[in-house]
Amino acid sequence: MQVPLDDYVWAAGVATELVNTAAEVWRGDDHLPDRAALVAFADLHVPGAPSALARRARAADLRAVHALRTTVRDLIDHPDRDRLISGATKLTRPAQGATLLPDPPRWAVPLRDGATVADALSLICGIGILGTVHTLGEQRFRPCAAATCRGAFIDTTRPGRRRYCMPGLCGNRVNVANHRARKSAPPDNPG
Repeated sequence: MQVPLDDYVWAAGVATELVNTAAEVWRGDDHLPDRAALVAFADLHVPGAPSALARRARAADLRAVHALRTTVRDLIDHPDRDRLISGATKLTRPAQGATLLPDPPRWAVPLRDGATVADALSLICGIGILGTVHTLGEQRFRPCAAATCRGAFIDTTRPGRRRYCMPGLCGNRVNVANHRARKSAPPDNPG
C-alpha cells in the first residue's frame, strides 16, 4: 500500500472519521467495537490494502487501532504545531520511505512489509495531520461546536469555517434545536 503525500485532505478525513468512532462521541456506544466494524470502517474509508489488512486483523490489531484512535484524538485536542508535527511523525513510522509514483507522477509513502491495519491507519493519519499542519496550519484542528457532541475534526475545507465533526449529523441537530427554540419563543412585541 502506498499513501500519496499530496492527498492529505483524504488522509485527514480518515483521521477525523477514526477519532469519531469512539464511545465518548456516541454517548458510550463504540462504533469500532469488533473486527467486523473495523472491516466495515476500512471498506468505507480506506479501500484496497488497508481493507485487506482489516480482514486479517486479530483482537490485538483491533486494540492497536483503538490505541491509535486515542493518540490521534489527543493530537487533535492539543493542536500545538510542534506537538502535532512530532506526534504525526511518530505515526508515520510504519512507512518504508518516500517514493515517486510514475503514473500520474506523485510522491507517496509505502508501508513496510508485514504491516498491520493499525500500521496502515497510523501512516494515513500521520500524513493527514502533517499535510494539514504544513498547508493550512494548526488552527484547523478543532472540537465539534455542537454543545452535546464530544467529537473532534481536522478542517481541510477551503474557507476553514467548518464547525461540526459530522456536519450532516451535528450541524443538523443544532439547526433543528435552533428552529424549535424560535418556534416556541413568544413573538416579539414592538412596543
